[in-house]
Amino acid sequence: MIERIRQVDHWIFDLDGTLTQPVHDFERIRAELGLPAGCDILATIAARPEAEQQGLNQQLDEWEYFYADMVQPAVGVNEFLTWLAERDCHLGILTRNKREVALRCLEVIGVGSLFDTAAVLGRDDALAKPDPQGIHFLLDQWHAGAAQAVMVGDFRFDLEVGRAAGVATIHVDQRADREWPALTDLKVDTLEQLHQLLIV
Repeated sequence: MIERIRQVDHWIFDLDGTLTQPVHDFERIRAELGLPAGCDILATIAARPEAEQQGLNQQLDEWEYFYADMVQPAVGVNEFLTWLAERDCHLGILTRNKREVALRCLEVIGVGSLFDTAAVLGRDDALAKPDPQGIHFLLDQWHAGAAQAVMVGDFRFDLEVGRAAGVATIHVDQRADREWPALTDLKVDTLEQLHQLLIV
C-alpha cells in the first residue's frame, strides 16, 4: 500500500485533529446547544424542526469561530504539506466545519497559501462526511480518478468517506482506542511519520 500512496498526487485532508491539534470540546458544544451527549452534531441539528435549525446552526458557527483562533498545527504538518506542494500534488480539504472557518484555521496554522480556496469544502459545499459527495466534487474539479487520490483523517467518518469514494485511506492518530482497521489502508501516529514513510 505504501508504494501505491507514493504514486498518489491528489491529497484530501480532514482538518480538525488531522492538520490541527485537537482543541474542540465537542461535549461542551453539545451541552451548550442542548444536544444529547455523544451525538452526531450535524445530523442531530438536521433532524430538528426547521424553526430550531437556524438558531442551532448559528450557535454552532459561533463555537467554530471561537475555536478557529485557538488551533495549533499538527506535528509535521507544515513540512509535509510544503513537500507535497513542491511535488505538484493537488491539496484539498473536506471538513464538517464551515468553509470560512476552515480557511481561517489554515491561515492560523500557516498553510493557507498551499490550498486553492475552491478545493476547501465545508458542510455547506457538500453533504457531510461520511457521504462521498465532497470527494467526488474534488476529483471532478481536478479531473482525477479515485486511484489517484487519498483521504487523510483522524476519525471514522474520514475513513468511511474515503472507502465510499473508492480512494485510499490514511488514519492519523496516536490514540490506541481509536482504530478502524477495516476502513484503513495505512495507519500512522503523525503526519511527520507519514512524511518519513513517503520519502524515498
